[in-house]
Amino acid sequence: MYQLSINGMTQQEFLSNYWQKKPLLIKGGFTNFEDPLSAEELAGLAMEEAIESRLITNHEGNWQAHHGPFEDFSKLTDTHSTLLVQAVDHWHPPAAELLEPFRFIPNWRIDDLMISFSTPQGGVGPHLDQYDVFIIQGQGKRRWRVGLPDTSLKQFTKDKALLQVEQFNAIIDHELESGDILYIPPGCPHEGYAVENALNYSVGFRAPDQKDLISSFADHIIDQETGKLRYGDAELTLRESLGEINLEDKKRVRELLNSLINDEALYSHWLGTFLSQPKHEMDLAPLDDALVADILTDEITPDDVIHRAGGVRAMYQILDDKILLSINGETYQIPSKYLEQVKVLTDETFFSFNEVKPALNCLEFKQTLTTLINDGLYFVEAWS
Repeated sequence: MYQLSINGMTQQEFLSNYWQKKPLLIKGGFTNFEDPLSAEELAGLAMEEAIESRLITNHEGNWQAHHGPFEDFSKLTDTHSTLLVQAVDHWHPPAAELLEPFRFIPNWRIDDLMISFSTPQGGVGPHLDQYDVFIIQGQGKRRWRVGLPDTSLKQFTKDKALLQVEQFNAIIDHELESGDILYIPPGCPHEGYAVENALNYSVGFRAPDQKDLISSFADHIIDQETGKLRYGDAELTLRESLGEINLEDKKRVRELLNSLINDEALYSHWLGTFLSQPKHEMDLAPLDDALVADILTDEITPDDVIHRAGGVRAMYQILDDKILLSINGETYQIPSKYLEQVKVLTDETFFSFNEVKPALNCLEFKQTLTTLINDGLYFVEAWS
């Protein structure tokens, strides 16, 4: 297991002083760092149809982005090239362990682990991201420059799939070595180029924008066949101008819309479903012989270990008398008295069956756990 050290700071000190505020170079964030996979293994993942990958080259200032899956790697040249593979935590359990030290950030904010392999001078150019990221240096060395947000910086497209930004003033200019970590908040311009063959691990975080939220909420309202309350104006009076939409009209429409957002049950169910949906394909193995909820305790021993599959998004919300448990886009209702067992499901990546056994006298919890295991979202490893 990787142990994260943040320049002698506590996790709360980091959150208070740096999170979403300013970039930070973390020297020796992981001591004696060992890469969880090789460049050859990364290339193997990039050959898979279900895994998102890109290969970016920048020979003589000519930037090109190629999308996988790849049948060969002739474009991964000895210099000026980068292979990037998204959501490696969904497919490679040892690599997925790199997310664990960053789980002091709430589960719903953590997105995925992207891994890149670059040859000397390889990179993606100066650019902006609209989300937080920790970049871990593995094999090799990479030079990084990071600046502060600057709304005057112009963005442009070097390739139709590669948005870059003009040169910027850097407050961090450093060559990262194995185990060093770079934290970059949203909107901070940055660029990194490999000094030698280099592996980098990017822990990214979700930050949905308003249009994504509104679009998803509207879809949820349609799916739930709700939102059918119509506009009404029983207090309508004569007006001087018939062409005006006046303040009272606007107020009534806003209240009509707000009534949906303010419907706690509707809003909470949508929020859990939306935030728990994975963005990438997953390596799940549903059971051929499905477990039966009524005899779950006969099929799993108390000491057996239950693992959450890589990339599974698990979170919960507390309502008045129940818990909404949301896992990979599905939401389940659990009585509030079983909060401790729900926390085990969502807070831990693995746990003994014995830890959740007290909740198995609850039909909803037992059926939910059985479904999660049968669908491959959680899997059982026999105790030995």
